[in-house]
Amino acid sequence: MVIVAALGFAALGLISADGAPRAQAADTVSASVSATTTGQAMAPGFLGVSFEYRALHQYTGRDPLTVDPVLVALLKGLAPGQSPVIRVGGDSTDATWWPIPGMIPPGGINYGLTDGWLRTTKALAADLNAKLILGINLEAGRPAIAAAEGRAFVQGIGRRYIQAFEIGNEPDLYGVVPWYRDRRHHLHWARGHRYGVSNYIKEFVRWRSALPSMPLAGPAVAGPSWMGKLGKLISADRHGLALVTYHRYPLRGCSSDPAATTFPSIDNLLADSSSSGLAAGLAPFVSVASSHGLPFRLTEINSASCQGTKGVSDTFASALWALNTMFNMASVGVDGVNFHMLPGSRYELFTVSHAQNGTWQAFVHPEYYGLLMFAQAFPPGARLLDVTAPGGPVKVWATQGTDGTLRVTLINQDPDAEHDVSLKLAGASGTGSLETLAAPSLAATSGVTLGAQTFGDETTTGKLSGGSSTTPVAPVSGTYTVPVPAGSAALLTIAGSSTPPPVGGGGGVPPPVGGGGGVPPTNG
Repeated sequence: MVIVAALGFAALGLISADGAPRAQAADTVSASVSATTTGQAMAPGFLGVSFEYRALHQYTGRDPLTVDPVLVALLKGLAPGQSPVIRVGGDSTDATWWPIPGMIPPGGINYGLTDGWLRTTKALAADLNAKLILGINLEAGRPAIAAAEGRAFVQGIGRRYIQAFEIGNEPDLYGVVPWYRDRRHHLHWARGHRYGVSNYIKEFVRWRSALPSMPLAGPAVAGPSWMGKLGKLISADRHGLALVTYHRYPLRGCSSDPAATTFPSIDNLLADSSSSGLAAGLAPFVSVASSHGLPFRLTEINSASCQGTKGVSDTFASALWALNTMFNMASVGVDGVNFHMLPGSRYELFTVSHAQNGTWQAFVHPEYYGLLMFAQAFPPGARLLDVTAPGGPVKVWATQGTDGTLRVTLINQDPDAEHDVSLKLAGASGTGSLETLAAPSLAATSGVTLGAQTFGDETTTGKLSGGSSTTPVAPVSGTYTVPVPAGSAALLTIAGSSTPPPVGGGGGVPPPVGGGGGVPPTNG
């Protein structure tokens, strides 16, 4: 039995927006949280975003003296009190250059960097005290172009704001996907179909020699085939590579086969293969990077490739997927994650606009809310705790902070039924505070609330508005019982002492918890 104030039922989602009761007859899921931590402490800057070169100014504006304040606030929300890690790249990495006098750009280059771009990007980094991972053109095949880019970044943005140069974008696709189509509609590939890891390694070494002395990131590939030779890449250029990067999308936004497990649908997005399965596929690569003393970062991820899918990537289901997936990534030792977005994409975290009166505003999409709850549930320094829970649509994650605060995240991916979660929490006895993440349905594209707060139809501050609503939850006979309505998530927070939690004795990478396994689908 849970002690819940009568007014809390609406906040918990037991009553729908129109006042009608939701489906009842909830079952009870039993879970237990031990006092033993697993994995590594949460690093600052773990959660970040990824922008395209040609689209960054649409978010920041073009005036370095007044960078879009709504953008700044939204990015701070995902990394409160931290230095965010922002990746700039994507497809535009290999379509961008710093214009070189007297040189005609190769056919695949269609965006030229400017002094204004550098000044505004530096201003954004300064406002956030951010670290940037900047894509360097590899597909053009000319070290001189890479060198000019690198020098421009160092001189125009400054070393203090650059974490690494990421060489190329998904080079494993250079011999598969055309680089560009010319005016006669002829397709041009940047590399031959036999282009492989060995070829990339040789080019990586050449680019490293041409670039200013800066930490380098790579291989930034899209699929697991090249990652199987990650050790070879690291050994070949041990002194140049400082960060291992990878790109993953669980679903293929361009897929036309509804029977495929990678077809973009809400059911497939919430399948274990798209979260715990995706993370399990990364675990071997994380282990290789770790064995060489290198961090591993997903510099590009989101729900579906091809800029996402309407009715899936822009729905509340993506918020629950993102929340669960972030925990899974942390559980296998990933050191950081960047969610990719660009204007007009279906997986855009927020859409900004600039009114004629100079006011910036943004519509915040559901997925951002899920990431915001993750940022609250897993602050820097906190560690995962061992959780025992049954498989199924309810995912249970727990962390303990450096001050002893216990946070338990409950995610109910069932679209139809509420599930009450009966929690045994080792060492916890005080009354907790419950915050809910809810929406009208999994398919909803608006109407999302977090702790009863919302960004509304538009925000001019980048901060949640409305009175925050939490519900007290007290244990009965040592058990906390939390109702989690259909298609929602809840965060139970219990204040603790300043005593650090005990560290688990096992070594290696912990297995994913809170969800089933499965083979991760290939990226699109």
